[in-house]
Amino acid sequence: MTETPRQIHLAAHFPGVNSTTVWTDPRSGSQIDVGAFEYFARTAERGFFDYVFLAEGLRLREHHGRIHEFDVVGRPNTLAILATLAGVTDHVGLVGTLNTTFNEPYELARQLATLDHLSGGRAGWNAVTSSDAFHGANFRRGGFLAHADRYERAKEFVALAKKFWDSWAVDAVAADADAGRYLREDAIDRIRHQGAQFDVDALFDVPRSPQGRPVVVQAGDSADGRDFAAEHAEVIFSLHTGYDDARVFYDSVKGRLAAWGRDEDSLKILPAATFVIGDSDADARERAREIALAQVRPDSALRYVEQVWGRDLSGYDPDGPLPDLEPDTGDESEHGWANRHATARARIDKLRALAETEQLSIRELVIRQTANPTFLGTPEHIAAEIDRYVQGRATDGFTVVGHLTPHGLDEFASRVVPLLQERGSYREGYEEGATLRDLLGLPAVAPAQLSQTAR
Repeated sequence: MTETPRQIHLAAHFPGVNSTTVWTDPRSGSQIDVGAFEYFARTAERGFFDYVFLAEGLRLREHHGRIHEFDVVGRPNTLAILATLAGVTDHVGLVGTLNTTFNEPYELARQLATLDHLSGGRAGWNAVTSSDAFHGANFRRGGFLAHADRYERAKEFVALAKKFWDSWAVDAVAADADAGRYLREDAIDRIRHQGAQFDVDALFDVPRSPQGRPVVVQAGDSADGRDFAAEHAEVIFSLHTGYDDARVFYDSVKGRLAAWGRDEDSLKILPAATFVIGDSDADARERAREIALAQVRPDSALRYVEQVWGRDLSGYDPDGPLPDLEPDTGDESEHGWANRHATARARIDKLRALAETEQLSIRELVIRQTANPTFLGTPEHIAAEIDRYVQGRATDGFTVVGHLTPHGLDEFASRVVPLLQERGSYREGYEEGATLRDLLGLPAVAPAQLSQTAR
């Protein structure tokens, strides 16, 4: 009897403020125009992706007093974009990155619950943390959280958001022939919470959403991040893309689930995956080289190593060797990053070892670090590799990252997706009314059992 293949899950990362995007390509479009987001989301839906994924930054990055080139086009608000996409798509999920350090649980929970209603149950939240003063300076609190505290806040934040989402009974709103619609007296739990980070006494004002709760995504890779994922996350966006490395990460995270009463299918791991497609292997390699040279120009290669060294290296030749200098990490207490110098020194040692072993210039080293596609080759080869990862339990699928805005997903959807469908490991359509939780094959969220504090 033939075993049913594991189903592949795919997310589509909107290309924008990152090193993979090639803004110099004449086909590159806008990071602000709503039409770019709409086109990308419709392409993801045409390819039957689970969800569209938006990154977010809370401050423009700077380099030597100038705005970093990745940020010059700006960073529009994630929730506003996702609400817009809810109106122009029917099935694909909508996931946004939103920070637990510089937001408040009540307000963010109601915004996400509202998006879940607007989209018919397609909302997701990539919960991220921050511990540095650079981002903190944009907010009233200023300063920064101690690095060890950022996940403590995140855990309490997400747990409190779940309490809000679970606080309404399914049939909270009733109808009466005389009174019209009314709210049952025992329909909502009052949430009273006192913790290290939050002190709340509230009645949540958004009814239970179509999928019970928005799907929680997480991207941390530290031991604390993996523990947080095992307790709270339903999807992990990881950077472990080599097959063996991905399997180790998969086992590490999923091995933590049982302690929280969860099984393997309650958490999906979808690493970021770049790709270059060619009509032959040689064609793919040639295209990959062209893209890499566009992603890592001479000036951007120098900026990359300047950020590692913390020094002005503009006088160095990008086609020459790495600088023989110690890093300048400044005052560690000012940035909220303990052991900053030791971390930078360890990274520099690794870069030097690689450059010396393979005789790489600065630019070629940066290409090696940032511009190697995860999947390279013909559509058949790429489809086979994706399937191998999933069937081998190295991943549950991938978060696909293109290099063009907004057309970076076009070729993948047209040439790779049909081959995955032929293998029987990828959906051929959406089920009507499916929520994001349904698309991902995640367990349903049981209706809340309201406590005696309900009113």
